Amino acid sequence: MARFGMVLAVALCLTISLFPDTTTALSRNFYSKSCPNVEKIVRNAVQKKVKQTFVAVPATLRLFFHDCFVNGCDASVMIQSTPNNKAEKDHPDNISLAGDGFDVVIQAKKALDANPSCRNKVSCADILTLATRDVVVIAGGPTYEVELGRFDGLVSTAASVQGNLPGPSDNVDKLNALFRKNKLTQEDMIALSAAHTLGFAHCGKIFNRIYNFNRTISVDPTLNKLYAKELQLACPKNVDPRIALNMDPVTPKKFDNVYFKNLQQGKGLFTSDQVLFTDGRSRPTVNAWARDSLAFNRAFVTAMTKLGRVGVKTNLNGNIRRDCGAFN
Repeated sequence: MARFGMVLAVALCLTISLFPDTTTALSRNFYSKSCPNVEKIVRNAVQKKVKQTFVAVPATLRLFFHDCFVNGCDASVMIQSTPNNKAEKDHPDNISLAGDGFDVVIQAKKALDANPSCRNKVSCADILTLATRDVVVIAGGPTYEVELGRFDGLVSTAASVQGNLPGPSDNVDKLNALFRKNKLTQEDMIALSAAHTLGFAHCGKIFNRIYNFNRTISVDPTLNKLYAKELQLACPKNVDPRIALNMDPVTPKKFDNVYFKNLQQGKGLFTSDQVLFTDGRSRPTVNAWARDSLAFNRAFVTAMTKLGRVGVKTNLNGNIRRDCGAFN
């Protein structure tokens, strides 16, 4: 036993000596020596992109979530498909991810690589994590320290997406189960669902709520009646299902707790939003955060930090990509 312990200790020392600049643990100062200005460089790139189009804000936030929920936060969602491999981004659940979110990371990567001390030193996974915090702040949300040290994943397959992302028709049981798989609580789930305070969805995702609900009722009874009529006007039966509408009908470009106030009024766009209020288990949290924006902000920061730890890759099962859209 003692001999095994000695061999293990030697092996660990060899591992540390072989990878002096890497660590298996996330830390806020991971790039303090290799790229000390990483946060400023990424933030400037993000701000420049958002000035071009606000869509970059919700697109980046959604991209981060979709990345972390499938194989962990390793930028595998950014990999382009090849003739020999259909990657995550081309799964039906990811097809609607807006290109502006990908471009935020690509532009930040270019900015980092233009700095000689940072070139090929920062992972795409960490760039996406930093950019996500930055777009939340730009939209008026809370700022927070970002843990860094993720490596980029070596695998990306469309098949791995199946069943791992929440759907617009999910109930609380399904949502809790999906989040639990990633060591996230019901409170984390509700806080992260509030990312729907930003961005847009497509008409095709809500047709089942506003037309022939359950094949017997024309409109989902949990929908506010006036809001349902507004949705029908925006999404008539013969409309292109790709037509977009705001997730938050009140403050669509502001990160705030109005999302929860909307739920109280029956204005959750997806079933998976509205169930947070109609289900007695989650309703108290919705009501609490509708009253207290600071409490919601704290919960969101906690949930985002925990989400950022999901499935993190190290130097042993990941690397730092030269191109965020392709394996080295």
